[in-house]
Amino acid sequence: MSHAVEIDSLAVNFGATHAVSDVSLSVDFGEIHVVLGPNGAGKTTTVETLLGFRSPSKGTVRLMGLDPVRDHRHVVERVGALLQRGGVWSSMSPLQVLKLTSNYYRAPRVIDELVSALELQRCVKTPWRRLSGGEQQRTLLALALVGRPRVLVLDEPTSSVDPEGHRAVRDILIEQRDRGCAILITTHELADAEALANTVTVVARGRVAESGSLSELLSEVASVVIETSVNVDVVALSHALHASVTLETERHYRIGATNSSSLMSALQTFLFSHGATLSSLRTRATLEETYFSILERSQDEG
Repeated sequence: MSHAVEIDSLAVNFGATHAVSDVSLSVDFGEIHVVLGPNGAGKTTTVETLLGFRSPSKGTVRLMGLDPVRDHRHVVERVGALLQRGGVWSSMSPLQVLKLTSNYYRAPRVIDELVSALELQRCVKTPWRRLSGGEQQRTLLALALVGRPRVLVLDEPTSSVDPEGHRAVRDILIEQRDRGCAILITTHELADAEALANTVTVVARGRVAESGSLSELLSEVASVVIETSVNVDVVALSHALHASVTLETERHYRIGATNSSSLMSALQTFLFSHGATLSSLRTRATLEETYFSILERSQDEG
């Protein structure tokens, strides 16, 4: 077994509809792998197939070497999952459902620890139907964790979660990664992805548009973002640098070029001649910038 999670050339069809056309990725133990993509890109279908709720039309999926359809019982014992579809009986409280679920595992986590880690203390005895969307989501994550899984597969784990809940979810996922858990996450929350991911895969129209380590992907978008002490003329700066320059916000400019000594020299000369100074500089693209660049390139190629 080389990887905790292996998806190889996966295709999933619903009649004539190709929900997933060609997806391959892997997740190692001690790694958080985040899958990004627009609605309809095939993320949820991929996760449901990985967990054995659908059969591949083509390709293979494996969890710790196990076929999730054929070996479903063994997969359930070793894998914690959070799906967008599904929930809890409406009259049950988080405490009740956690106690019930813990009975299915030989060495479950201490429930009080999960309640505290996911900040569920105030609602732990509240019926499911009265919980907020974020409280329900954090309870579902607690259920995914209660069996001490070696692999976590989480579809939009921070959906409807408030900022404080985001922090709690991030902290516990980092803790799980550090104890050697393999974690696959799909999300639209780019800030969460940037804070958590070791590896990122971007999918579009059922195919992998780009995949690699977070640092590799962030280095792909060539740009320099600067802040100047006073406003400068965008057209004049563009001519001086021989590169595209766009105004982001007041006194903040994006230069469409890779950082280099010649670029910095031309920039400093321009600013000095226009009575301005450099207040700040950023050379690394954000994940949001990289994500939209990948999608745009994928659309052009398509």
